[in-house]
Amino acid sequence: MPYQKLITDDLDAMLDALPPHVVGPLRERVDQHELLEVVLDLGRCPEARFAGREATLSDVEVSQDDIEYVIGRIGEFGGDNRAGIERTLHRISCIRNRAGRVVGLTCRVGRAVFGTIRVIEELVKTGKSILLLGKPGVGKTTMLREVARVLADDLNKRVIIVDTSNEIAGDGDIPHPAIGKARRMQVTSPAMQHAVMIEAVENHMPEVIVIDEIGTELEAVAARTIAERGVQLVATAHGNELQNLMMNPTLSDLIGGIQSVTLSDEEARRRNTQKSILERRAPPTFDVLIEIQSWNRVAIHGDVASTVDALLRGFKETPEIREVDEEGEVKIVSIVEQAEESRALERKVPEPAGPLLNIYPFGVSRRRLEQAVRQTSARATLAEHLPDADVVITLRNYYRRKLPALREAEARGVPIYVLRANTVAQMEQCLLSLQPPAKSFDPVTSALEEAEVAAAGIADGERDAELAPQNAYIRRLQHELAQRYNLSSRSLGREPKRRVRLFRDADVPFNR
Repeated sequence: MPYQKLITDDLDAMLDALPPHVVGPLRERVDQHELLEVVLDLGRCPEARFAGREATLSDVEVSQDDIEYVIGRIGEFGGDNRAGIERTLHRISCIRNRAGRVVGLTCRVGRAVFGTIRVIEELVKTGKSILLLGKPGVGKTTMLREVARVLADDLNKRVIIVDTSNEIAGDGDIPHPAIGKARRMQVTSPAMQHAVMIEAVENHMPEVIVIDEIGTELEAVAARTIAERGVQLVATAHGNELQNLMMNPTLSDLIGGIQSVTLSDEEARRRNTQKSILERRAPPTFDVLIEIQSWNRVAIHGDVASTVDALLRGFKETPEIREVDEEGEVKIVSIVEQAEESRALERKVPEPAGPLLNIYPFGVSRRRLEQAVRQTSARATLAEHLPDADVVITLRNYYRRKLPALREAEARGVPIYVLRANTVAQMEQCLLSLQPPAKSFDPVTSALEEAEVAAAGIADGERDAELAPQNAYIRRLQHELAQRYNLSSRSLGREPKRRVRLFRDADVPFNR
């Protein structure tokens, strides 16, 4: 017999709150069980939204009386402009005009789906802290609700749910039975979620805390505090996959945080890398990260610390892919199948094209230039003699002196590219300007390389350097890099063109 999840949606409670001319056509539909939400916007026809499609429910435009009809049959709106229907999981969100009057409603159907955590059930029972990621509508909150019930009922653990928008346990003072014996703490304002998280630990001695949508720095700090006290955390966060969190300055602390580290020359040579690299700052708050790809398929990073470390070093980490088949059996997708999927994606990416360039290095490190060619996958080779060269790469001080080899290159019409510093980063930028890149580069690493080149330029006598505009997180890393070079730095301009300026104080020695 095919495996089926038990779904309860209390749909009648939602329909009873809708205006008669809207609910009538909806009750006649045979696909009510697929309904996601009903949208009521002032002056427009009401709509029902299903997975992948929409339907107009009435030719009569929504009036202010229709909106007031719904508002009178639901709970009060909170600071997040969300309300509910008591003892159900339905969520009604409002849109207000400038005067604060409600002019639109999104009535989302809430469903309790029992059996959704079968694919990760043994991970939940290990006691490890788990972070769930996934796009909106993929079932994060539904899975979170089921996790709370299983831990409270099946394992008899003390579970506290911090329910900011009443999405996990429903509206009203009495929580929805879908959470089992788990206890629920409501939050008066979304801005106070972090405080309620700490209060839950200090006042109620939970073994597990369940949180939906960690989205601010204060909440990330509160989550770390809770984890350090030995309490199991199960939470969701914004983002589709692990790399999203690594690039998010607000939430990266959940996976240990990312910081820029400058290595010594000897260590950089030993690692065969550049001096400025990215490393994990601290142990991750969550032990396991699960990317929810669909209702029956997840990608699991079982050791967040090692996965983040590997990604920062440029290695590809393949998560464990699990699926639930029609019989309810958990299937682990084999490494072979994952590799075939990856190869199929790679075949869609065009190979870099272009002529092979012969580069004559004059006054620059040949070894570093060869490294830059390898790292950028540039279609280039180094020429031994000037007559064989298509281009010449040299340093600024050599070019200013107009040495004989450079005069000969100009006489032959060979383009000359001048570097500000004899660094791999400068060479990479030069190579990328000569031909299209063979692969994409991490924007954080590129921004730090730009800052390192600018610092080297200041060491050679330049007064200051202004970097390209970046977001707040990258600017912070650039300021930290400046400190390690004993340089002063300052942010200039307004978003989205806010940028960092580097300069050296006259009485402070430069630190290479």
